[in-house]
Amino acid sequence: MIKKYSVLIAMTFSLILLLIAISIYPGGTYQDKNAVGFDWSKNYISNLFEAKALNGSPNTSRIWAYLGMFVYSISCAIFFVNMSKKIPEKNFKNIIKYSGILIMPFTFLIVTPLHDLMLNISNFLFWNCIVAITVFIFMTKLHFFKIYNTICLLIFFYAVYIHTSSNWNLLPIVAKVNAISAIFLILGLEYFTDVEDFAHIKLKS
Repeated sequence: MIKKYSVLIAMTFSLILLLIAISIYPGGTYQDKNAVGFDWSKNYISNLFEAKALNGSPNTSRIWAYLGMFVYSISCAIFFVNMSKKIPEKNFKNIIKYSGILIMPFTFLIVTPLHDLMLNISNFLFWNCIVAITVFIFMTKLHFFKIYNTICLLIFFYAVYIHTSSNWNLLPIVAKVNAISAIFLILGLEYFTDVEDFAHIKLKS
């Protein structure tokens, strides 16, 4: 039972920890250093990882955010290992499995001063795995996921565009939408797809 719902349990636990971190974040945004608490439209999740909050106070949310990201990274790794078992083609199966395992350390290291580099590597691995999975989704009758996977990919690429265009006012919101859509994608693919959905697929050599 625990093994079957390990991704859901880990994901739920990680979100609870992050919500605790958000609820006790002292405050401050890049626009207003004196702001109180976490502003969903202006603060980044990465603000929770700093030793000091943006208002200069000791960041009491830090340990909760660290734990939340650690558990989240585990949930992602478990998901990609599980998802790889549903893919019938060996090369894609291995890419998803081993890239998914690699995602774990890079995702957790986002909490370190190497945040930007680790985030880029984690995103590269994560979304390349999602693209590989989406290729197979389009060979199935999983019509909902054909649409939802595509939407999630478009949201991610829009977030990248917002970041590269330095639209700092919009980026905190888009980044959260991207993260939430990815979480629902993970849970959806984990619990609403099965080996049988992909069993008929044979790639031409």
